[in-house]
Amino acid sequence: MALMHTVAILVLDDVVPFDMATPFQMFSWARLPDGRCPYRVRLCAESPEVPTEGFALRIDRGLDSLADADTIIVPGCAWTRAPSARVVTALREAAEAGTRIASVCVGAFVLAEAGLLDGLRATTHWMATGELARRFPRVQVEPDVLYVDNGQILTSAGAAAGLDMCLHMIRRDLGSAVAAHSARMAVVPLEREGGQAQFIVHEHPPVPRGSALEPLLEWVEDNLAGEITVGAMAERSGMSERTFSRRFREQTGTTPLQWLLRARVRRAQYLLENSDHPVERIARQTGFGSPTAFRERFRRVVGTTPHAYRCAFRHKAAVPALSARVAGSPSVTVG
Repeated sequence: MALMHTVAILVLDDVVPFDMATPFQMFSWARLPDGRCPYRVRLCAESPEVPTEGFALRIDRGLDSLADADTIIVPGCAWTRAPSARVVTALREAAEAGTRIASVCVGAFVLAEAGLLDGLRATTHWMATGELARRFPRVQVEPDVLYVDNGQILTSAGAAAGLDMCLHMIRRDLGSAVAAHSARMAVVPLEREGGQAQFIVHEHPPVPRGSALEPLLEWVEDNLAGEITVGAMAERSGMSERTFSRRFREQTGTTPLQWLLRARVRRAQYLLENSDHPVERIARQTGFGSPTAFRERFRRVVGTTPHAYRCAFRHKAAVPALSARVAGSPSVTVG
């Protein structure tokens, strides 16, 4: 029987129920193509009774459950007081063993207290980013991102950003198809714009329904391989280039050129995930003209090379098991 990947959710005093439930549900919903669940999800705590606002939780598993976990997630909790020495020790030992560790919302303070964020980029709820930076000056706090993936250590911002991070982790482990299933179960989009460009596909800015731009943008999406200029888009819209650029920014919040480049990068990400096409062909298919121009733009927008992105997110049709440890790798080995 294939090994399952164990996810341990560390429930501390005054845990935020939403932050706890999100990873529990998202990893429990994940399914392989043959219907098997690849994750075993457990709740564990320092003591059996965990108080929180409005009710108390009864947790059967203790801190010793962290020792054999493959992933540990720390939900938001009482961040104004430090975790106990036992919790800090358990997290440090897990990190030294190569366990993947992530935080949701102000759970980042627990990771910081354990020294796991020293020298790393990290994020937390926007209301607490200033305090995180003040209390832990060795942490490079990123206040404007959904989540940060450092390979072994991940942190997410508040509330729904934890959901984005969980979907990202599932996608990193098992590919887009499995993550998309979990996203459908949660009735949320698989991808949202965020700050960790290497692992987040950036959405186009929304265009109002019925907008005069809709037919044009559909045409652009259908003709990405060809040469498309701002002048050509303006002419197709029946406007002067100056008027078109102004109205485009008013309706999308960005310039026509930036929208076009983002559309091309998105198409390239899809092809890297779902085809065997070499980079040279993808460069032509997405209208970048040359592999060099494609690689430069892709790195600038996504934060990594096309090759590295393909290695991380190539669709896996059937995955028998996850590795037991990530050992600091930027992605979990599947095989």
